[in-house]
Amino acid sequence: MAKIAVDLEKALARRMLEGCPGRTTTRWLAQGEGWGVGDVICTFGPPDRPFEERRASVAIALVTAGTFQYRSAGGRELMTPGSLMLGNAGQSFECAHEHGPGDRCLSFHYDPDYFESLAMDAAGGSLAPRACGVRPGFRALRLPPLRPMSPLVARAQAGLTGMVNVSWEELSVEMAARTVQLAAGFTPSTRDVSPAATARVTRAVRRIERDPGDGLSLAALAREARLSPYHFLRTFQRLTGVTPHRYVLRMRLREAATRLAAEPVRVVDAAFDSGFGDVSNFNHAFRAEFGASPRGFRRTSRMSRSV
Repeated sequence: MAKIAVDLEKALARRMLEGCPGRTTTRWLAQGEGWGVGDVICTFGPPDRPFEERRASVAIALVTAGTFQYRSAGGRELMTPGSLMLGNAGQSFECAHEHGPGDRCLSFHYDPDYFESLAMDAAGGSLAPRACGVRPGFRALRLPPLRPMSPLVARAQAGLTGMVNVSWEELSVEMAARTVQLAAGFTPSTRDVSPAATARVTRAVRRIERDPGDGLSLAALAREARLSPYHFLRTFQRLTGVTPHRYVLRMRLREAATRLAAEPVRVVDAAFDSGFGDVSNFNHAFRAEFGASPRGFRRTSRMSRSV
């Protein structure tokens, strides 16, 4: 994850050095019939005015670094690392960087017909068929960092580092199926959090991203945000979808899993480097998150990329 963030930081530094406007660049990692996977780096920041875009395809974008505000007719959401931005074909939307520059996303795109077939299969026939020409689509704008997505997220991030060969086609199918299943329980949300509180929580998220292994207690984060612990807890959860503790823990575990999949790192080093002071606690938390021990997860990852 550090390498993923470094690539974004380099792009932002290059923008500052050249004095050029913010922009979005996409590097296509793989494409096939009805699908594509792109590495999207955005260098827009607070001075840049957001503009409306319109999707040509269905999109599921994993935020791998940075934060931004995602808006459409269905509401608005704060996008943070580990969350999934959801979009339907034909949907108009805006992305804004009011509280910090830059983001990086691993974006999975699907032709509407192809995605519809995946969605119907994933829903096990429970998805309502197309009515009056309207395709089934996402009602929610975002999925927060959720435990059932953690193994897929770790595999995707390991592939993005370039140190692991992954089947992007298989991963795109799995990503679509799992997202459809989880998104079925989410509804559109309009947040009534004040702009000031949103800015403070966004800064806290970026603080966590810079060093998730640091001692980030609720009291310390709330103090930096200049909010009471109670107000910070409620606001953080409303904006990110998870509590601060769960957010930090999940980010640490994703970082460790990505390293185990991509690097020849020892389990004990992955545990300590990701902020765990006790290996047994790390093993327990890792198994709860990924459904396998750290060694088992690494072994499975290596087998999958050798096939």
